[in-house]
Amino acid sequence: MVTLLKALLWLLFLSVAVTTALPFIPSNEWWIRGWDFPRLHIATLAAVCCLATLWLRPTGFMWITILSLGILVYQTAKIIPYTSLYPTELALEPLHPDAETFTVTSINVLKENKDHGPIADYIRKEQPAVLLLMETDDTWRASLAEVLSLYKTVEYYPHETHYGMIFATNLVVEEFAFRLLSKDDTPTAVALLVAPNGARFSYIGLHPKPPIPGEDTDERDAQLLRAATIAHNLELPVICIGDFNDVAWSRTSKHIKTEGGFVDPRVGRGFYSSFDATHPLMRFPIDQLFVTKEVKMVSFGRGPHVGSDHFPMEATVYIEPALSR
Repeated sequence: MVTLLKALLWLLFLSVAVTTALPFIPSNEWWIRGWDFPRLHIATLAAVCCLATLWLRPTGFMWITILSLGILVYQTAKIIPYTSLYPTELALEPLHPDAETFTVTSINVLKENKDHGPIADYIRKEQPAVLLLMETDDTWRASLAEVLSLYKTVEYYPHETHYGMIFATNLVVEEFAFRLLSKDDTPTAVALLVAPNGARFSYIGLHPKPPIPGEDTDERDAQLLRAATIAHNLELPVICIGDFNDVAWSRTSKHIKTEGGFVDPRVGRGFYSSFDATHPLMRFPIDQLFVTKEVKMVSFGRGPHVGSDHFPMEATVYIEPALSR
């Protein structure tokens, strides 16, 4: 029995070591980039390795302990900015007048989800001023028609697979377009909007493809980086939201934050893991919200379970007219 446990420990250690090492390879292959996601899980398994080696003491156990501890420290360093142990990057400012704040929400509805009622009820109850719905097809559009009639502007981008998109708002829309920011056909919602207090700002809603078998990250990364470039070139406050299909701590996320001049309300607060809503132990923060520093955050959080495999992401914000150049 002890021999079997030692063999399993070696197998666990090798798995932890390999999955930690793979993301160092400068590649966009899905089976490499996918290991950006479970850093918390790998850190947890590295901790298990440390404890198990002290108990079982297999041959070479000191090396296993030392290397596992190094992996634990490395993986923890990657994710710790998204915990309350780290300083916040964006302060909450809840004292702004309610009449001048507005709420932005994004929801990946899950195209195959047949129970449309919970999402319709959520939208009707919360009535966000700016709403982005992803994975919407004609069936979803028809099912949500009644609740979407509450909005002055509704734009729909049909898609035969999982990349349909609905953008809805009650704010004044000066400009709007669905744009293709990479070589694939996944749309990005790009808008110039006017806040309730008259402040003008830009809005970018994203849903690129994830790293899955047969789908590497070239187009996802290109789309995210193109969105960051758009934000960088704009002379207005920017809100960038959606299902990025990328975790907050990946090198691509860090790159677009720098390129776009964004800040992340997750930093110093928590993971706010949004997917998979149906599996508590396998959740990752892939539905994201980045804003430029001119956008004041009143509240930020993850919405309730609404029947999808994603939780809604929601934020209440305020933009000072003087900062809306």
